[in-house]
Amino acid sequence: MKITVRSAVGSDLPSLLALYSELNPDDAPLTQESADAIWASISSQRGRTVLVAEADGVVVGTADCMVLPNLTRGGRSILFVENVVVTDSCQRQGIGKQLMEAAMRLGESAGCYKVQLLAADDEYVHLFYESCGFKPLAQGFRRYIDQDQRSGVLV
Repeated sequence: MKITVRSAVGSDLPSLLALYSELNPDDAPLTQESADAIWASISSQRGRTVLVAEADGVVVGTADCMVLPNLTRGGRSILFVENVVVTDSCQRQGIGKQLMEAAMRLGESAGCYKVQLLAADDEYVHLFYESCGFKPLAQGFRRYIDQDQRSGVLV
């Protein structure tokens, strides 16, 4: 299987939405109009790169990368990575690792001093990121906006 990692383009949007539905299966699907508008905003953001991994020409994984300018560390930026997903049928074949290597190259080319991400509370996910060279060095905190505090479900 030939794996290629590249920047996403507009025609990748249906594949991205399918991957995101695997990542967050409880999310309500976006209307096409909303998805198109959000993609237009994402794709025009300076420092934002949505990576896709293709296996034999089919999009099977993604990672959303954002360079954040920074006034510390000598002005060196930070690369944040979000929404990393590889379709279930293609996991454990090195695709996620290639996505993370591409994210590291993005960070290096942008002069970032670190690549940072938050990971789900899942041992397999933690082992995956550690195998990519990431270290669990900080305590992450998160507070959802508009969350139903009783059920833990986003509303």
